Amino acid sequence: MFFAVLLVAAAGLLAAWATPRGPLSAAQVLWSMLGALGVGMLAGALLRSRWSMLVTPVTFLIVFELARLGTTGATVEEIRLDSIIGALGFVSGRGVHGLLVLVPMVLGCRLGVEVAARRRSESAARMTKWGWAGVLLVGVAVLALAALIARPASTAPILDTDGDPAAGSIAELVTISVGGSEQTLMIRGASAENPLLLHLAGGPGGTDLGAMRLDPSLEEDFLVATWDQPGTGKSYSAIDPVQDMTLQRVTQDTLEVTEYLRDRFNQDRIVLTGQSWGTLPGVLAVQQHPERYRAFVGTGQMVDIRETDQIFYDESLEWAGVTGDQELQSQLEAQGPPPYSDMLDYTAIVGTERAIYAYPEFDGSTEMTATIWVPENTFMDRVNAIRGLLDTYSLLYPQLQDLDLRQEAPRLEVPIYVVMGEHEARGRVGPAREWFDQLEAPEKTWVEFPASSHRASFERPEDYAALLRQVLAETDTEG
Repeated sequence: MFFAVLLVAAAGLLAAWATPRGPLSAAQVLWSMLGALGVGMLAGALLRSRWSMLVTPVTFLIVFELARLGTTGATVEEIRLDSIIGALGFVSGRGVHGLLVLVPMVLGCRLGVEVAARRRSESAARMTKWGWAGVLLVGVAVLALAALIARPASTAPILDTDGDPAAGSIAELVTISVGGSEQTLMIRGASAENPLLLHLAGGPGGTDLGAMRLDPSLEEDFLVATWDQPGTGKSYSAIDPVQDMTLQRVTQDTLEVTEYLRDRFNQDRIVLTGQSWGTLPGVLAVQQHPERYRAFVGTGQMVDIRETDQIFYDESLEWAGVTGDQELQSQLEAQGPPPYSDMLDYTAIVGTERAIYAYPEFDGSTEMTATIWVPENTFMDRVNAIRGLLDTYSLLYPQLQDLDLRQEAPRLEVPIYVVMGEHEARGRVGPAREWFDQLEAPEKTWVEFPASSHRASFERPEDYAALLRQVLAETDTEG
């Protein structure tokens, strides 16, 4: 028994060293599943008891959790099941890891026990036909899961009127080195000669690969590059080292991605767009290197996180009193106004937004978690999209509490377009309007889209595409 436990403990240590957040890529998952199956078979053969199916995974789990102590992020730290966000963190982190590794390990244990029993002619430990049926069923499920995980990501070609890939078009997923880490871009356009557009998703930690595929009209006029920022979606592994995960790092990475696009497609200046959180590194990037950008378009523009959250807190407390929600009122009064050290405390002040700013046209299909189910994302990309939204948010959001674009970016050297939804929350509109009114820029345009809110560019895609065509016309220095 000693050697079996030692073997499993060594496997837990190795897994914690190699994949402290659990396996992240398809390759890591498949190797982890195969390794878990092998460890389980060896442990089962050494222990020669069905109890190995309990002892082995429990030992592995305890050693793994102890060995990865100090790994930072909402999905790997303290288990919190007292909220939807906490439960989501548990499922996307430990839950998925358990499914991918512990199930094959238990299957391996039972097979190992069977092999040992046959070699020693121990009939009591051998499986009945029903036992074999159960093993076969689990084995088929594991193989099906492995096949699902192995499915590669793809993005559909852009077609001409005959249904063939359009000549000169580009549709690809490309992984490049940015700041020393591997990060992924989706690049699509009817022509590789189209003006470049780089999109920065919201969050922090969000991915918009799926959202940018909801309406392909932008691809007719632009070469659209949608970037999974470090710690998000397909670039989730770039979250480490966590001490480097800062607003300054994301801004610098934005500039590096810009340079990659400019060099590759031989264009001097590009249009930069940002949504929510993405507007912050977007503004700072165009401030630092305006010569690289044709214009900046910010949707759901963020300006002062602390002021926005304070307004949300005040409105949520008032709403709780008006509606008689004593539980929410007690929670808000107990935790007090922001900022908070625990990211889960923010759920109380943002959870009322849809009720306070309700509108009949709201369509949840454009929300971030609803847009990850696209072919551009593999099984693990979808899991990592949720992990990134939690882990990267927990790392970056506290750093934004002292940022105020009214102080940090009072002047920009490129044309600025700010897009707000008709039903955008007052906590965002107020600071954004103040910043916009005092902002010095060559040109600045404030646009309000009807029947929309924080993700107005996705809720009103036709209006957004028309605005960006306007941006092209107004910033055409060759016309």
